[in-house]
Amino acid sequence: MGQRVLVVDDDPTVSDVVRLYLERAGFEVALAVDGPSALTTFAREQPDLVVLDLMLPGIDGLEVCRRLRSTSAGVPIIMLTALGEESDRVLGLQLGADDYVTKPFSPRELVLRVQSVLRRSTGPDLAADTATADQLLVDGDLVVDPVRRVAMLSGGELALTVREFDLLVFFMMHPGRAFRRTELLESVWGWTFGDHSTVTVHVRRLREKIEPDPAKPQRIVTVWGVGYRFEPVSAHA
Repeated sequence: MGQRVLVVDDDPTVSDVVRLYLERAGFEVALAVDGPSALTTFAREQPDLVVLDLMLPGIDGLEVCRRLRSTSAGVPIIMLTALGEESDRVLGLQLGADDYVTKPFSPRELVLRVQSVLRRSTGPDLAADTATADQLLVDGDLVVDPVRRVAMLSGGELALTVREFDLLVFFMMHPGRAFRRTELLESVWGWTFGDHSTVTVHVRRLREKIEPDPAKPQRIVTVWGVGYRFEPVSAHA
């Protein structure tokens, strides 16, 4: 059986086209047309990924995203947003979406995004070609297993989204090096273009989960005029 994708969109033309392309790529597809049915269908089908339009009747996509993230942190969510809805897109990323595609979009592009996110959620994509692929990444009380895709802080497991996990692994594998947002987009997201706020939002969310005081980060520090750098806790000792 193929991996299951839940497509949530109230436009039947969009849903039918997306379903057709995803099924041709080997996915099983479930459809929902509004917020309430998205939540019930998700609970029933337990999909591997959700393609979620933000403009939905009943319960909007942002609220659906928030509710899904509160109960299913590890299930990837790709948002569909209209061109120009930057504030909604940023808010969706803040609520836990892993990726976004702007309308109008190419169905082939969406399929590639789905495949990319699912590969990362089920395997050690970023670590696969490195010598640390079979080793733990350790920084004080922060321990990350790239192969099992498990991150622990002070003995407790962190609830990270696919992109948050990938970003953390990438930072920990390159300690002390400053990266521009464009570099992070290309290395972690696999994008050669995109909204830099995507990186900013994910860094903010990651800080909230691994920093004692996110307002004064010690591990993921801002390099003004450049981007971000990962500083191991040993550097502060």
